[in-house]
Amino acid sequence: MKIKIERYDENYLAVTFPEGFNNDLLNAVRVIPGRRWLYEKKVWLIPDTPLSKKMISESISIIENKEINEMKKFPFFKDIEKLKNILAAKHYSPKTVIAYEKWVRLFLMEYKDVPVVGQEEINEYLTKLAVKHKVSASTQNQAMAALLFYFRFIKNADSDSLNGVIHAKYRKRIPVVLSRDEVLKIISLMEGSKQLAVQILYGTGMRLNEVLSLRIMDVDFELNEIIVRHGKGGKDRHVILPQSLVYKIKEQIENVRNIHNQDLADGWGKVELPSSYEKKYSGAGKEFCWQWLFPQKNRWVNTDSGEEGRWHLDESLLQKAVKKAVLESGITKPATCHTFRHCFATHLLEDGYDLRTIQELLGHSDVRTTMIYTHVLNNRKASVVSPLDRLQ
Repeated sequence: MKIKIERYDENYLAVTFPEGFNNDLLNAVRVIPGRRWLYEKKVWLIPDTPLSKKMISESISIIENKEINEMKKFPFFKDIEKLKNILAAKHYSPKTVIAYEKWVRLFLMEYKDVPVVGQEEINEYLTKLAVKHKVSASTQNQAMAALLFYFRFIKNADSDSLNGVIHAKYRKRIPVVLSRDEVLKIISLMEGSKQLAVQILYGTGMRLNEVLSLRIMDVDFELNEIIVRHGKGGKDRHVILPQSLVYKIKEQIENVRNIHNQDLADGWGKVELPSSYEKKYSGAGKEFCWQWLFPQKNRWVNTDSGEEGRWHLDESLLQKAVKKAVLESGITKPATCHTFRHCFATHLLEDGYDLRTIQELLGHSDVRTTMIYTHVLNNRKASVVSPLDRLQ
């Protein structure tokens, strides 16, 4: 789908077109009451209301059906469907399925008039991504992985016939790391649940989506730990529970309890459960232990069934809150939510903790990934004196 909808602020949703505009997509937005165009950001804003959501949802459904009907005219349509089914069967994450489907679809559309496609066309396409579209090395390699998966599992191509596929070389980047005083300054400029979420980011080293996906049941005050479920690579792990946050987290849990009780009184209170839990444990979605630690402000509404539910705080809201705090602090480093994970690891190294311990807390599969923080630490401890300083 060529339309992207994400949270802009508490009252508006942002609508963008990652793969370019077309009349159908533009008209779907233009008919929504209260919509407005932000020229400086090249984004449409639509009110976060049931009417707007219903209108955009119905328009997207119509456009998608139209695109599917157009896609069915091409012989590779069944391959795309088969690709998504195999990815799902192998338990690839939903984001990976969407990304792989997009790259394979774009590739096949690019070479729809070529009778037989293979390694030569793959390399030509990857070169075009790098040279013409100037994508990053990680994006190029994601496209490469998607195409290799397609040719190996859908077209049953021999591995030898794909050995020469271009692999982009990653450039090693030293992560942005804040000092302890800078971390404290940014956090002090935030408030409420967003401040608590950032404190957990820094205090545990968790990723942004891991913090926002926390449920009440994941916080264990008895064992002083937080359980990260379905982290990167689908792995679970345990992280430390900062003692300075115990009171604030308990207070947040009581706030969630009040929200949940009100949702139940309104006839709702159900959250989405992972995998097949809903079938296995009927009604578990309404139990308090399954509720999000950071629920969103408004309930979502299913325009077809009328059912209402609540999702966790949107990533973009926390990202914007952090960006605002960084700007207000006067700190010139390009700090983001992920920066606090880098700070967590670097500051633990400064405190004398070993790499293996930090590796486990971060959930890295390979200790070499964790070793990047030793370079940061070594740079901070450099004892070389500039010759310019000796002239003073």
